[in-house]
Amino acid sequence: MIHWVHLDSARIPGGGELRLKRRGDEFSIMLGTNELMNSRLSGSEEALARLSIAKLAGRSAPRVLIGGLGMGFTLRAALEVLGSDARVTVAELVPEVVAWARGPMTSVFKGCLDDPRVLVLVADVGATILEAQPAWDAILLDVDNGPEGLSREANDSLYDPRGLARAHRALAKGGVLAVWSQGPEPRFTKRLNAAGFSVEEVKARANAGKSGARHIIWLATK
Repeated sequence: MIHWVHLDSARIPGGGELRLKRRGDEFSIMLGTNELMNSRLSGSEEALARLSIAKLAGRSAPRVLIGGLGMGFTLRAALEVLGSDARVTVAELVPEVVAWARGPMTSVFKGCLDDPRVLVLVADVGATILEAQPAWDAILLDVDNGPEGLSREANDSLYDPRGLARAHRALAKGGVLAVWSQGPEPRFTKRLNAAGFSVEEVKARANAGKSGARHIIWLATK
């Protein structure tokens, strides 16, 4: 039996502690007793990118902001479907997560950080949304297990009415705000509608197959 090995830990500014673990060729990122992500379960994170970018069909040089680098599943899926004129900015709050991507998890990322379309910022995605010049065509948020500040309380400001209003202003006309969640949250759907978005709620399997947990993706179009 192969046991989990603890590789590294990282403090979240204003929040808890992330732990990177490996078991053979499998990786896991933990927050306390919660597994935030696993290298064998990427289906819903990939769907977050593909469903969002499908709504940008026909746009030239789209600008996409991804909140949270994680294990790079959303980034890789976005690059697969975006054209050569796209620009993808990833805002990752924890610098160690970027170091893990270029270090022990290199095999998981498969070189996507070296794609010329990609810019990785060690930054708060909320602050990056505020600095939008020009407007984003898509904002993809996968920084918590749902529309609440799990990793740190300050993330609540991404999902409250003021945060959603800021995201709405930061998007180009017809742009999309996409939010990943471990499960449903009807109150969040209502907040998106109240912020002026047209909302679609989609279920996606964690393992991209016909079994496993169903996660929720909100696609909110301006």
